[in-house]
Amino acid sequence: MRHVIALDVGGTGMKAALVGADGALLHRARRATGRERGPDAVVAGILDFAAELRAYGAEHLGEPAAAAGVAVPGIVDEARGVAAYAANLGWRDVPLRELLRGELRIPVALGHDVRTGGLAEGRVGAARGADRFLFVALGTGIAGAIGVEGRVEAGAHGFAGEIGHVVVRPGATPCPCGQRGCLERFASAAAVGEAWARACGVPEADAADCAKAVTSGDPNAVRVWQRAVDALADGLVTALTLLDPRTLVIGGGLAEAGETLFTPLRDAVRQRITFQRLPEIVPAALGDTAGCLGAGLLAWDLLKTTDGTEVTP
Repeated sequence: MRHVIALDVGGTGMKAALVGADGALLHRARRATGRERGPDAVVAGILDFAAELRAYGAEHLGEPAAAAGVAVPGIVDEARGVAAYAANLGWRDVPLRELLRGELRIPVALGHDVRTGGLAEGRVGAARGADRFLFVALGTGIAGAIGVEGRVEAGAHGFAGEIGHVVVRPGATPCPCGQRGCLERFASAAAVGEAWARACGVPEADAADCAKAVTSGDPNAVRVWQRAVDALADGLVTALTLLDPRTLVIGGGLAEAGETLFTPLRDAVRQRITFQRLPEIVPAALGDTAGCLGAGLLAWDLLKTTDGTEVTP
């Protein structure tokens, strides 16, 4: 059965799949990233995992994979196939596409994890059918993917969609990026968790705990939550003004709060817009499979570049 390898590399774990031409996940696997052993070990683990997936396909699906797609965090030079920097993995300027091509001997596409997840949401998920969409992931940080006619815009230097570093509270909390008051310092799952831990006096409390307290009517939780929603709405209205998306898809850990997040967020965005058109604001549909599905789409795209003939990107 014709298939591709899809690999989604995270800070602590890797999710992988063999993906058929119809998008079906024919085989799924997980493995620890192994970042505690250093960046070289992480790269070696990726290569080994990919080789294992290739062997599985050859044995169980009748032929080896036709191509591979890999999604990684951090700064990614997709055109050159280089994983330029990832703080949580400790690597710099890793020629990951070339390394994987040498290991697998097939075409390989390299993508940014959030943009790759956004690609999947745009083509087969919550924004399917939308000609323009914005996908925003609210996790440890905040990042976005700008969707245009079935593809995701990386930008001239690979930084497009970094909405988490839009300044929404000038001069406020310092951000590791060097600015103060960045959106992700107020509205990421990590930021909400930190704020709630301080407010309730429980160091291990997280954003999910805050959401539960909001639903039970805890006034301190409501205050912390609303502060995050207001900051998020401010950042999103800036994005809507610039991009005019038809659909706004919200994913990541914070979105798991469901309508506890979406009801006040829709209201807050609606109150802030003037001339802008209000997009449909919806939760992501694909969950933690988005990265693998998107990586699979990147791989299949390689095989469509010359009417189905495999080419080296």
